Amino acid sequence: MANSPAVLKGYLEFSGALAGGALSAATRERIALLVAEENGCDYCLSAHTYIGTNIAGLDRDETERNRHAESADPKAAAVLALAAALLRTRGGVADADLKAAHEAGLTDGEITEVVAGVALNVFTNYLNKAADTDIDWPVVRHHRH
Repeated sequence: MANSPAVLKGYLEFSGALAGGALSAATRERIALLVAEENGCDYCLSAHTYIGTNIAGLDRDETERNRHAESADPKAAAVLALAAALLRTRGGVADADLKAAHEAGLTDGEITEVVAGVALNVFTNYLNKAADTDIDWPVVRHHRH
C-alpha cells in the first residue's frame, strides 16, 4: 500500500472509520478471518489470527470456527453467516439472508458495516496475494477447499 499514498490513505481512513462503528473489534476480526479463509490469503489469515487472539480477545477455538462462518456467540454467528453469503454471492444476498440477520438482532447499520468489512478485507486479501507479501506473523495456512 505504501507504493501508493492514495491507496494507503484510503485504506487507513476506511479502516479507521469502521473501527469507530457499531461492530466490535472482535466482530471485525471474525469477519477478517472468514474473508481470509475464503480467499486463501495466508498473510491476512496469519495477521488476523494473531490480532484476534492477542488483541481482540478471541480464543483459538473461536478463530477456527470463525474461519468457517461459525461462532459460539449467536450474534457473531449471524454476522458471519451474512458475511459468508456476501462473499459467496459477490454481494447478491437473498432477502432471506437479510431477514435472518435482522432476526438475529443486527441493525441496518450493523448490516451495512458487515458489507463494508467484507469489502475492506477482500481488498487487503487481494493486495497481499498479488504482492505475495512475506508473512511476518506466526504463520496460519488456509484450509484447502
